[in-house]
Amino acid sequence: MYKGYKFRIYPDTEQKQALAKAFGCCRWYWNYSLDLCQKTYSMTGKSLSRGAIQGLLPQLKKEYPWLSDAYSQCLQSVALNLSRAYQNFFDKRASFPRFKSKHGRQSMSYPANVTFEGDYIKLNRKIGKIYCRRHRDFEGTIKTVTISKNSDGKYYASVLVDDGLDKPEASTEGKAIGIDLGLTDFAVTSDGSKFDNPRHLAKHQQNLKRKQQKLSRKQKGSNTRKKARRLVAKVHSKISRCREDFLHKLSRKIVNENQVIAVENLNVKGMVKNHKLAKAISDCGWGMFCTMLKYKAEREGKTYV
Repeated sequence: MYKGYKFRIYPDTEQKQALAKAFGCCRWYWNYSLDLCQKTYSMTGKSLSRGAIQGLLPQLKKEYPWLSDAYSQCLQSVALNLSRAYQNFFDKRASFPRFKSKHGRQSMSYPANVTFEGDYIKLNRKIGKIYCRRHRDFEGTIKTVTISKNSDGKYYASVLVDDGLDKPEASTEGKAIGIDLGLTDFAVTSDGSKFDNPRHLAKHQQNLKRKQQKLSRKQKGSNTRKKARRLVAKVHSKISRCREDFLHKLSRKIVNENQVIAVENLNVKGMVKNHKLAKAISDCGWGMFCTMLKYKAEREGKTYV
């Protein structure tokens, strides 16, 4: 089975500059390929395949020598991600691929040649070893490593590992439970348990409001505006991490105590069209909660309905 592990990394000043160059190369190659795919489709009615996109790299590196600032495998993974994005769009699992901006979250994937040496993660030669806070160990073969930088300036390494174990068969023999999701109480179970809605956004609303007001007063393009934007991003990151922590702990508790887990079908996309409840519904994270229940139950051979 595949498992993902996310670690915080702490690059130094030189490594941050090298990562910024690599992020920029991957982002430019994505935008160039996406633009070329759209032009090709408008002219011929057909898009470009993954192999055709990867075949552009040798000539592009001659025209733009700075593309060598990024590891070659990272650039090739861009073509894979773009082809997957198109496939997800055609299968109606996602929206149409969009162009990437230098503002916001940045990421790139290493499909090979990444190792851990003690408390350090070793990337390609230009970046070298980066200190990594490994809060837990893992066993298995590393498949891919995604290096990302969030809007608040923090860097992370997401490691996909193949532990070599087979997926257990789902069984229905055991305790069954039904879950009703709501706003007043986040979840009410069929055995009478209630879990309060923590309302993470409401707790940080006043702080977020002050930071956004200060951001709106700053002159566009100034360094103080960049600092104010990062402060706003830190508040959003805090809210997101608090929500994920709550959902992870609650989903783990429910999966550990039950064999069959039934959750109501919710049309969240339609529900958020209610402007009076849209913010409260989005703050709950019902979709994320159901996703956590599903994959945690499948890993342990339990049934999610």
